[in-house]
Parts: sequence; structure tokens; C-alpha cells
Amino acid sequence: MMHMRELKNQTFDRDFILLGLLDPNQYGLLFLTLILISFMVTIMGNTVLILLIYHDIRLHTPMYVLLRHLSFTDILNISNIVPKMASNYISGKKYITFAGCGLQIFLYTSSLGTESLILTAMSYDRYVAICQPLRYSILMNHQISVLMATGCWLGGIINSTIHTTYILLLPFCGTRVIDHFFCEFPAMLKLSCVDTSQYEGGVSVAAVFFLLIPLSIILGSYGQILRTVLHMKSVETQRKAFSTCFSHLIVVLIYYFPGIFTYMRPKSYHTPGQDKVIAILYTILTPMLNPLIYSLRNKDVLCALKKVLGKALYHRNDYY
Repeated sequence: MMHMRELKNQTFDRDFILLGLLDPNQYGLLFLTLILISFMVTIMGNTVLILLIYHDIRLHTPMYVLLRHLSFTDILNISNIVPKMASNYISGKKYITFAGCGLQIFLYTSSLGTESLILTAMSYDRYVAICQPLRYSILMNHQISVLMATGCWLGGIINSTIHTTYILLLPFCGTRVIDHFFCEFPAMLKLSCVDTSQYEGGVSVAAVFFLLIPLSIILGSYGQILRTVLHMKSVETQRKAFSTCFSHLIVVLIYYFPGIFTYMRPKSYHTPGQDKVIAILYTILTPMLNPLIYSLRNKDVLCALKKVLGKALYHRNDYY
């Protein structure tokens, strides 16, 4: 690790220093390679999913409208964090500007808050489709799904604006070294020279609305779905439903539990190493898993992908 004085010389008075996730050794380079692979898989997977949903009219349904927004939040989230982390590691420069740090806070809190609400809306969509199929066109249609997605983004952006404004207005005394790989506000609270306990209480309240309540709704929705599936006569239908619900719930738990663990604890209970490992789950792992879970295990998406690939091969053969 660089000497603290050398780190301070890299930055201006209002800039911050990110200590990062990776040490400058052979294992650091290996982990960086794995993270960049995850980054590329996430970008390509979610981009392909967005384009398929946009171009295939069969995917213009409420579920896929919400899924398209979920993919965009995943791209926004990982693109906001990984490139800066990688460039700092490769260049050896660990600083991030005050404006850059503020932008990171705004984008990651916006994307995480929005994604939490979208996952909740998607679970409601599945609940209505399976448990209330005759009322689906009334309870869930294209217009309602668009309104839901808009509400999710508004909720995420409003919440993010409040957090970003508060953090950037804090007085930071002494060292401006953030022991993290991005500007996550629990790590930044430790740099403030004023009492932030009241704000921490506000963070816990926000976590209830953006994490605990959505998670409860999701678990309740999938509980009702599984209850309905158990009453179905087809064993094959039951098997497929259980498999799909299980994979979806795994992604949900990987996303929500680390978030609850991070944002519902006082800053005195946070340790840098622990926070970095937990942050990897919802900033890198979940954005990579979402397109894999919601596309490779989805018959409609796979059919749309085969159709596009078939057309591409046909035009290529026709050209030659």
C-alpha cells in the first residue's frame, strides 16, 4: 500500500482517495481480470436482452417492459463503478474528484433504489399472471407496467438526490481517504467531523422502504405463487415453476440481504474489508446474474434470440 503522504500528493484539497479493492500484486491482477470479465458479461448480456425486448413484438408485455428497465439499471450500476476502479488500479492513481465522487453516489444509489423497486414490481407481475390469470389484463397491462417503471425510477432518483446532497454538504476533516473501491456513503461518513447519527437513522428508514418492505412483498408474492403451483395437476409445470422461482429468489436474496446488512447498521459496526466483499455482491455479481437468470432460463427470450441469430445466419449465407 502506498504511503499516506504519497496518497495525499495525488489529489487536490476537495478530491478524495479511493484505496480500492485490489492490492498491486499477481492476485490483484487476477481478480481484476475476473472483475473485467464479469463487467463485459454484464454489459453484453443486458444489452442483448434490452435489444431483444425492443425488437421482438412478442416480448412487448408488462413483464419484459420491467425486465428491460432492470437490465438498464444493471448496466448503469456496474458501469458507474468498475471502469474507475480498473483505471485507478492500472494507472496506480487512486484519486477521484469531488464531482466524480458525487456522481458515483448519485448513480449507484439511483440504480440500486430503482432496481429494488423494479424487482418488487416484477414479482407482483408474476403473482398476478399465475395466481390471478383471469384478471391479468386488468391488473397488469402495458400502460400500468410503464407507470410502474416510471414510479420506480422516480423513487430511486428522489432517494438518491437526498442522500447525495447530504453527503456532499458534509464537512470532511483531516484525511480524505475512502477505504473502499467506490464512493459508498457508509465509508464516507467515517470521514466526516460532525455527528451523523441522525442521518444514519434516516438511512435506516430509507432502507425499510427500499429494502425490507420490497423484500417482504417479493417473498409474499413468491409464497402465493408456490402455493398456487402446488395445486396444479401437472408435475412438469410444477417442476418448471419451482425451478424458475428458486433461481429468481436466489438473485433476490443475493441483492437484498447484503443491502440490508450494509445500510441498516451504524457506521461504527462497519469494517472496510467486510463492506468491500459485501458490496461486490450487489454491484458486480447481481448485475451479471440477472440477464443469465432472466434470459437463459426463459423460453420466450431464447426463442427471440434464436430468431435473431437465424436471420443473421441466413443473410450471411445469402451474401456469400
